[in-house]
Order: sequence, then structure tokens, then C-alpha cells
Amino acid sequence: MRVKHILTVIVLVAMLSSCKQPGSNSTGSEYMPDMAHSIAYEANYYNYYYNNTWDGEDDYYQYALPKTPVNGTVPRTGTASNMRIPGSGSVPYYYDDSEEGRAQAMAQIVNNPFPITEAGLAEGKELYKLYCAICHGDKGDGGGYLVRDDGGVYPVQPANFLLDEFVTASNGRYYHSIMRGRNLMGAYADKLAYSERWQVIHYIRSLQAKDKGLVYNQMENTLNAVDKPAGDLSKSMIGMADDHHDEEHGSHDGDHNHDHDGTDGDHHDHDHEGHHDSDDH
Repeated sequence: MRVKHILTVIVLVAMLSSCKQPGSNSTGSEYMPDMAHSIAYEANYYNYYYNNTWDGEDDYYQYALPKTPVNGTVPRTGTASNMRIPGSGSVPYYYDDSEEGRAQAMAQIVNNPFPITEAGLAEGKELYKLYCAICHGDKGDGGGYLVRDDGGVYPVQPANFLLDEFVTASNGRYYHSIMRGRNLMGAYADKLAYSERWQVIHYIRSLQAKDKGLVYNQMENTLNAVDKPAGDLSKSMIGMADDHHDEEHGSHDGDHNHDHDGTDGDHHDHDHEGHHDSDDH
């Protein structure tokens, strides 16, 4: 038993002494590095390990670059960040974090892909209060808590969304800032899911409309000609239900005629196809 304890101590001492950081006169060493540091990497995320001995830093960087998706795959929900809970899905963003990329986004991203809805504005309001109001203010005037006398001195004045410059700005100006950040504002791509970003922009537009005495809601938009109101969703749902009922009714009539016509299959097929042709027109 005593010999066993002695051997255990020797092994532990050998393991501890074999792990040394590099110094001025030593290259350093690490006992079985594969066990402590996996060479596995996560796609689209660069986390180079400084003691990596398997390949160079440039080679590892190539591993982290986006790859062509396998045929038939779909995007996972949420974003690549561990800080983000699953949201509304991730969508590729191809505009660089540069002045050129910003200019392209402002010129090319025009339409908000989501219509204006009351539910969307309510969601956008909550997200705006959580992430934006502390700097840009509850009214969107750039007077958030951080820049007020009782909140401290902020080194840069946050954007005032109520200025004409921002009212007439394209949706791309807002979306690019959310994705890449701007000046002292960091990126919020890992905080807000795809649809959430657009609902925040909708809410900013509603603040602009309120300041100018205009309307921006589910039924009407007098602020601009770009963002589209969803209209009366209840009527839309009723219309969809009526269409569905008509389709089911037509299918039932066809089944009834089939039973009634009996064995004249060729004649029935001709009438049935003709019935569908008229529905298509």
C-alpha cells in the first residue's frame, strides 16, 4: 500500500512539473495538451489558442471562416452568440463593418420586411426600452439616462432620431448600426434576433411620427411611403378562412358527384378536371 502511495505522488509531481509556460530561456512544455486543449473549432467563430501546436494561426483562421452550407440544411434559430436565446432565426448579413459597407447598406436596404402591426410595435417598444433608451432616450431624442446630469457624463452625444436627418434616413442606416455598431455604440447583432431588429426600427419610426404629429400604426402610415401597415388582420383572417372553406366545399362537391355518377369514370374525370380548370381561372 505504501509503495502505491509513493508511485501516485511521483506521477503527480511529474505531471505538475511537466507543465511550464515558455520563458526567456525555455520553450515551455505541457503534459498531454490534447486532454486540456481541444483542437476542435466552432464554425464562424475565431478563438485561436496561443499554445496551439497543430497548425499556424493563419491556417486556424481559415478553419473559422464561413463554409458553403450542405445541401438541404437550414439556419439554426438564434445567432452564433451564446448570449442570445433562440429567437426568430438568423439571416446572413453581407455588409462590412466599414464606411463603404455602411454606405452600401444605407443605399440598398430600403424596405422593412415586416409590416407594421400593433403587436410588433409593442415588442419593439419593450426591446427599445431594454437596449436603446438608456442612451437614445424614451422619446428617441438622444437624451437617455447616461447623458442626463443625474446619470453621468457620456463622452459622445447619442443620435437624436427625431432630427430630419434620421427621419428621412433609410432603414438600412438603422439596421447596419444594430448589426455593426456605430462610434461608441457596440453591435447588437448578438442581442436582437432578426425580426426583433426590425420591430425596434418600426418603433423608432413610430416615435418619429409621434413627434411630428403623424400616424404610424397597423392601419395607417403617414410618416413615409416605405413601411407598410398590416391593415385589419381580423378581416384578412376571415378572408383566408372563407377561401379555405370554398376549397373544402369544392372538394366535397367533387366527391359527391363522384359517388352520384357511379361507374362512368371517364366522364367524371373530364368533368372533375374541367371543374379544377375553372377554379384556377
